[in-house]
Amino acid sequence: MAAPLRAVVFDAYGTLFDVHSVAALAEQRFPGYGPRLSALWRARQLEYTWVRTLSGRYVPFDVVTRDALRFSARALGLGLQADDEERLMAQYASLSAFPENVSALRALREFGVPLAILSNGTPAMLEISARSAGMHDLFDRILSADTVQRYKTHPDVYALATAAFACEPASIVFVSSNGWDVTAGAWFGFDAFRVDRSGTPPEQLDAGAIAAGHSLTDVVEHVRARLGRERSLAHARNGKRRRSSSATGASK
Repeated sequence: MAAPLRAVVFDAYGTLFDVHSVAALAEQRFPGYGPRLSALWRARQLEYTWVRTLSGRYVPFDVVTRDALRFSARALGLGLQADDEERLMAQYASLSAFPENVSALRALREFGVPLAILSNGTPAMLEISARSAGMHDLFDRILSADTVQRYKTHPDVYALATAAFACEPASIVFVSSNGWDVTAGAWFGFDAFRVDRSGTPPEQLDAGAIAAGHSLTDVVEHVRARLGRERSLAHARNGKRRRSSSATGASK
């Protein structure tokens, strides 16, 4: 019997929150460099999490994020002053949410399935971001990699979700816009769903077919379809039991 759905769990950065919404402020501070600074900052941030996890040199995500900003500014030859740094870090703490998020999350809550965030961000970063986006009350749990002091894609991070909902991985729909993240989620055993906002092809990492869509609205339909299949299976099993009971009674 297929594992019943127990929760829908979302990555935060790039999935719920637009990491490149910092580009506008970066452009104000460093005209002509905003998008380049944003892109390099995000790339180096991720690379630092992977290197630190592989090497067992964990520091919290806000430290990683600040270090990546400093590197990126230096690499682009920008004179990052203390005020620039603090303004950009504050902006990162309250990234813009994607426009369909709130309505999609509310639709998912109507299904009666718990929702959670599972992210590299520290608890404080995630609380601030969720509140500033008006989404804090829509989540039952906010799960941070800081708890295990490792970053994605370490399995211990994904295991936070199964522990939180006391279920097997297949009982969780895991949603991420990051190809490497959703692939690792599929390897872990989640019902993985990739939100492909930029039209990139699937990763070539032998994870099998991973469901995909272009926004959180498509996640709603994925969950709706899964719940529909589960109801149909439950109805079929109940019908089989009734027929079996009737046959047993008739033979007595």
